[in-house]
Amino acid sequence: MRSALSATFVIVAMGLATAAQAQTPPAAAKPARPALQKPEDTAGAMSQAERLALQSDLAWVGQYNGAISGDVSERMVNAIKEFQKTRGGKPTGVLNPQERGMLADTARRKQESVGWKIQTDPGTGVRLGIPTKLVPQQASDANGTKWTSPSGTIQIQLARRREAGPTTAKLAEREKKEPGRAIDYTVVKPDFFVLSGMQGLKKFYMRGTFKGDEVRILTILYDQATENTVEPVVIAMSSAFNAFPAVAQIAGPPPRKSVEYGTGLVVSDDGAILTDRQITDGCLTVAIAGHGNADRVAEDKAHDLALLRIYGARGLKALNLANVATKTALDLTGIADPQSQGGGSAVSGSKAAVAQLGGGSDVALTPAPAAGFSGAPALDGDGRFAGIALLKPVLVAGPTNGIPSAQAVLVTSDTVRGFLKANGIHAAGGALDARASVVRVICVRK
Repeated sequence: MRSALSATFVIVAMGLATAAQAQTPPAAAKPARPALQKPEDTAGAMSQAERLALQSDLAWVGQYNGAISGDVSERMVNAIKEFQKTRGGKPTGVLNPQERGMLADTARRKQESVGWKIQTDPGTGVRLGIPTKLVPQQASDANGTKWTSPSGTIQIQLARRREAGPTTAKLAEREKKEPGRAIDYTVVKPDFFVLSGMQGLKKFYMRGTFKGDEVRILTILYDQATENTVEPVVIAMSSAFNAFPAVAQIAGPPPRKSVEYGTGLVVSDDGAILTDRQITDGCLTVAIAGHGNADRVAEDKAHDLALLRIYGARGLKALNLANVATKTALDLTGIADPQSQGGGSAVSGSKAAVAQLGGGSDVALTPAPAAGFSGAPALDGDGRFAGIALLKPVLVAGPTNGIPSAQAVLVTSDTVRGFLKANGIHAAGGALDARASVVRVICVRK
């Protein structure tokens, strides 16, 4: 009888398969109530990038065991319902902003707990995800790379070899015959094969493929005592494994823009401005629109905050950060990228929500605001300060197909005030209207 994880491998290996017009009622008829939108309709209305991120997050929390492909499926909707039930919510199959934020936050914490990183193996160019905290020891030779835990309970092996006339069927049969392997699941497709079962006293999962005469195989072995931790990682690694990536993928993420825009928050009338540290990295010049150049005087790498200072500025109005937000529905105030507003620089607002407030840890913020809003202040409906919104690239455990996307986090008010206090800024008093306290931050790189 197949194990639950074997059933998971079936779906991960095989992938997943991917409203009537309204009629005008007679004049005497009572108008019908509009039909409720089905969960699959809601998922279908998402962008491909949003569905990829959703599937990845559901996999990381242990609810989704399908291919992270961005395809809408009944399995994905059911996974949403299971997540809602585990949180004591109504299993509607449609996540509200608070639930989506909680899901993203939980997935992010699980990724951080295992040190999940998408990286390129230098010897082969293979693109794969590695739980670096679980397997910190790494060794490479001409035959591939191996990552292991200090005690050897978890091992990840990336093997390469040359073989005349390989086929996935021949490769799978050869791997089945390795001594000590007991196979409980096999799938063979023209372009890849998957095996799972036991190898000695360890569980194992293997995915292999070839191109020309080059064979590349990923094998994950782990003690049964570690399966609760490792199995979500196995799903993520299977989806992330790209044995022969395109040149652009091997080269890593694209370079930062030569000109990048963000939002800055005035935190003192004498020229101190809080913003996104990443926006101001590697800049030849950092400028504040309408006020001139700024110096970066402090940073918090853990939370990606930067403190800028402009000298001799006039007319700046600091925002009052003393009042602590109590509501999770938030209003962001920022300045969108010029490309998003026809070259303009207007201050605008965006709605978002978090699952919780307070504490020293960043929390997921949904939906993500427009480009340019990174660094925007977030206030609740009573005008109380909740924190700073930052845009970050999505770390999807699967192929992104070149689709750019970003997720948002809220650096909470406690963290912001602590950072400012450490740099001599107490941010009490000041303006209550965030629109009067935001500025455009412009980074010019080479």
